[in-house]
Order: sequence, then C-alpha cells, then structure tokens
Amino acid sequence: MPKRDKQAVGQRFLNAFREAGAVEVAPDILLPADTLLDLYGEDIRARAYTSSDPLRGEMMLRPDFTVPVVQMHMAGGAEPARYCYLGEVFRKQDPGDERPANPRDNEYLQAGFELFAHDPQADAEVFALFHRLLAPWGLRAVTGDMGLVMDAVRALPLSEARRDALLHHVWRPKRFGRLLARFSRPAARRNVAQSAAPWAGLRTRAEMERRMARLAADQDAAPLDPAWIARLDRLFAISAAMPKALGELTDLSREWPDLAPAIRRIDDRAGMLADLGVAPETVLFDASHGHRTMEYYDGFTFSFLADGRTGWPPIATGGRYDALTAVLGRGGRAIPAVGGIIRPGLVAELETA
Repeated sequence: MPKRDKQAVGQRFLNAFREAGAVEVAPDILLPADTLLDLYGEDIRARAYTSSDPLRGEMMLRPDFTVPVVQMHMAGGAEPARYCYLGEVFRKQDPGDERPANPRDNEYLQAGFELFAHDPQADAEVFALFHRLLAPWGLRAVTGDMGLVMDAVRALPLSEARRDALLHHVWRPKRFGRLLARFSRPAARRNVAQSAAPWAGLRTRAEMERRMARLAADQDAAPLDPAWIARLDRLFAISAAMPKALGELTDLSREWPDLAPAIRRIDDRAGMLADLGVAPETVLFDASHGHRTMEYYDGFTFSFLADGRTGWPPIATGGRYDALTAVLGRGGRAIPAVGGIIRPGLVAELETA
C-alpha cells in the first residue's frame, strides 16, 4: 500500500488527537542508544537499528515515541499536558523459526497520544478516546493491569532478590516462567572458587562481589510452595468481559488479600469507563495482557485487535507508565502518565479490504 495512503489515515488520527486537546510534537528520529539500553537492557539490540556516530557515540533509529516524549516533558513540561505525534518507528521483525509468508514492515507509522496528569480518570479518558476513534472498524478491545501482576509477584513468599528477578522479567513470560520453575525447586549449590588472580571484566570488583554474595545467599532459599504457582496460574487464566473478570478476581482475592487494592482500582476504572460511554461488558479484561506483550507499562494496559487477521499485531496499544517518568525524570521525579499509539497503516489496510 502506498505510504501516501497510510499518511492520510495517520493525519486523521492526528487531527482527532489535536481536537482532544493535545499539542503536536516531533521527537528526533536518531536517539542516543545509552538511554534505551538502560531502560530495556541488551534485548533492545535485537529489535532496534543501531549506528555509530564519531561524536555522539552509539545511536538508534527511534523504536518508539514514548521515551523521547517523556524525556521532553520531564525536561520542563507543565501539568496537565497532552501531546500527540505522527511519524515512523523502526523495528527489526523477528521471523521466529522461519521467515513469515507476509512479514510486517520494518518501518511503519505510529500516531500517538500521551497524557501527563495527576488525574484518577486519566486511564479512562485515554482508553475512551481510542475506543471512540477506532469504533468504526469493530475491533476487539482488551485491557489488563500490570499493577495487579506486580502486586501478585510482590506478595510471593520469596527473598527480595528473587522477587526483584521476577519483576525484572515480568514482561518476558518465558523467562518469567523459567525463573518460577527454578524458584520452586531446591536451590542449586554453588562453589565459588577463591583465586588470587586479578579482577577483570566490564563490572567493578564491588559489583562482582555483590553478585557473588547474592548467589551464595540464594543457596539457602526455601523452594516456593506449589500452591503459589497454582494461584498465579489462576490469575493469569482470568480472561473475560470486565464485570465477569472482576467477579473472578474478587473470588481469588479471598485467599490472596494482597490483590484487593489493585482489584478496587480496576473496579473504579470500569465505573469511569461507563461514565464516559464505554460499556464495561463490551471490554475484555485479560489478567496476563501486559505480562505477554508490553514493556515498561506498570499499570493499566490496553490493545485493540482485528479479529480474523492472523499474524497481525494490535491495531492500537497503550497503557500507564508512571515508573518510566521516574527513570527519565530529573532526580527520580515521577509524574503519572498514560498514553497509546495507533498503527495507521493497518487501519488503511482494513479500509481497503
């Protein structure tokens, strides 16, 4: 499909975001790699296009808009603030075991909306805006809440180091599952040999000593009771219309009280959506939603999916990312933030079909 047609669809969404009170911004296409590596770790190299500049060092073609928009806002933006944008992002597409028959674009448009505000209705406002704009295409709306998942992990009877490891990989379900399996078995004994050889490596001696101390302490950790694994499995299996899912979550919270505050937040959000004209019974709540698909979101998450389009990514995704603003803000200052993106190219394909 011609890029011109995709741009035209993107401009329609951009105009709608402007009408919703957003200010248009245009972040750089080339971004410093060190910030993205600090956020995502070395995994980002598998997805981003990198280049080396003799003066600016390692650079990456923009893999998303959220990071540069947060940096821009945290450098001096006032609150509340609404931003919108339209432009290309660049991602290497993982073909898996074999090359897909219809590979997705490595360069594609994103039209986005970001809201920075201390407003309890911000989640509902952003979702309702996307819900209204995407209504003509009959997409399936799915929501989740990473705050619920993180509260569940923090409630596990594990050492702080083991909980931190699970939280670090909470967006990577395969690694998360492997860690849970390892923590449910007796810890392997490690023999850290003493040596008079000089210390060498990219990490400092203090960092390596702390790492060895954590490994030694982990040897005495008791295995995680299988009952907790079963509870996590029950949590991740909850996927139903929002009212029904809330009932199932409430049942689970009777034996897992630590989940109650997050469930109240989800219930409150359902009421706010209803007030904004979105019927909660038409929205799916999937407790494993953000756990499977998104990085850096730490609260409400959402996707809009085109049923019957096998192999398609979501038409739109978004969520809350308060922790990201603390990482990118000055002195750890955090601002509540929520936003989302639409892929105009996929919408253009739907219109053509």
